[in-house]
Amino acid sequence: MTDSPRTLSVVVPVFNEHEVIGMFYRRMSAVLNALESMRHELIFVDDGSSDDSYDQMRVIADGNPSVRVVKLSRNFGHQNAVTAGLDVVRGDAVVVIDADLQDPPELIPDLIRKWNEGFDVVHAVRERRKGETRMKLLTASIFYRCLRLVTKIDVAVDAGDYRLMSRRVVDQFTNIRERDRFIRGLVSWIGFRQTSISYSRDRRHAGQTKYPYSKMFRFALDAITSFSSIPLKLATWLGYLSSLLAFIYACSVFVQKYALGITEKGWPTIMISVLFLGGIQLICIGIVGEYIGRIYDEIKRRPLYIVEELYDRADSQTGPNASNAVVSGSASTT
Repeated sequence: MTDSPRTLSVVVPVFNEHEVIGMFYRRMSAVLNALESMRHELIFVDDGSSDDSYDQMRVIADGNPSVRVVKLSRNFGHQNAVTAGLDVVRGDAVVVIDADLQDPPELIPDLIRKWNEGFDVVHAVRERRKGETRMKLLTASIFYRCLRLVTKIDVAVDAGDYRLMSRRVVDQFTNIRERDRFIRGLVSWIGFRQTSISYSRDRRHAGQTKYPYSKMFRFALDAITSFSSIPLKLATWLGYLSSLLAFIYACSVFVQKYALGITEKGWPTIMISVLFLGGIQLICIGIVGEYIGRIYDEIKRRPLYIVEELYDRADSQTGPNASNAVVSGSASTT
């Protein structure tokens, strides 16, 4: 008796990528069809696209029963879109990849080989990143290294969301329903055997990046506050520092007056002290506010996403009823 072939699931979050979907599907299909002794499924997640991306994905699904399309009711963000795809996968292994073709689908066989060697997570680490500015490369490098310093998890440096995960890792991941999601950190936190392979990231084939600097900054802030309490400790350290500086200044005034006979008076010193202490207090309040805001978001227990439609030609499951068959993104459904 022979074992049934294993299944590979590929999750593709999509937001306004109508210019590259066709090319992406052709390259991905060539890779998946070349896999030996493995079934496959391709899951597109439309994250509230305002162009015709969803229509293109439906056309693809009409011609291929192994393709499913999850349409979210609005844009919930890249990390939640990935989560929506992982909630519905059926495969023994799952690959997450963006549709912009910066991450080559042709790397998937290498990821599978590492999985066959017994690894539960295989990160794709970007050795070279073509078409990106020096500023973006610098900020990304600083971010990953700072994250490793301030957190207790071993996040793969220079790895994005392009990775392979085993079934048991995906099962554990879907049990985690926190709202400020940093998937790279969550996957590393889950543990099991993890490794990485390097590749050269290509230029974006078409369209524009969905991560401007403002969103990158917010993403970095979510990552740090999700896995580290050091910013809260930083507020305490700033308080100690300001107290130390105030003590040193008091000592200098005492020495100037009684040892050197200097009794210079003036508002500049007072104003500098007040502004310095006021600035530290505002920074500390802001740090605490960030954490309180995250607690507030968590206790509301809203779903991570809402599915408007699941388009699955193989199951003939479309329209409003399909959304009821999909995980809604709430904490109670895993």
